[in-house]
Amino acid sequence: MTLNGKRIGFGLTGSHHTFEHIFPKIEELISLDAEVIAFATETVQYTDTKHGKAADHIERLEEITGHPVIRTIPEAEPFGPDRPLDVMVVAPLTGNSMSKFAHAHTDNSVLMAAKSTLRNNQPVVLGMTTNDALGLNAVNLATLLNSKYIYFIPFGQDHPFKKPNSLSAKLDFLIPTVEEALQGKQLQPIIVPYQE
Repeated sequence: MTLNGKRIGFGLTGSHHTFEHIFPKIEELISLDAEVIAFATETVQYTDTKHGKAADHIERLEEITGHPVIRTIPEAEPFGPDRPLDVMVVAPLTGNSMSKFAHAHTDNSVLMAAKSTLRNNQPVVLGMTTNDALGLNAVNLATLLNSKYIYFIPFGQDHPFKKPNSLSAKLDFLIPTVEEALQGKQLQPIIVPYQE
């Protein structure tokens, strides 16, 4: 499956330590001649952390993609009927955003774009990074795993002894997951064994 000419939405939620691994994947998608449009939650837009300043992250996204970052629900709405995406990627997907998505809550541009993409019967690819995927969020993970048009970047435990409820997407599989999702398939195996 070629990504040439595909219109890919890429939503970032507030797992800030993951951004340094996400930006190269966006660059790789663009190198494959895909058009990438970035969406960001308010946490991504405005929260400075030890992993970098929010304004710098937004600026980098805009430099990489050549498009302004979609920041608000009104800005995201046209990506439903008027400017549909071929696929929407949400990575990193926090536990908070996973819970909202599983319950159809829409309070930011990323979730608006994801729901609009589902409405168009197009794939949504999720790359979760959350400390409670096997805890209170397990029910939300199960809901999304069993939902039509939703696909997961293969994931596994990142620190099973220190953080036994934590799951993290293996981002090396991001592009193959997108390619499979565009054909209506889940990349397998979806669970990646832990390796020290």
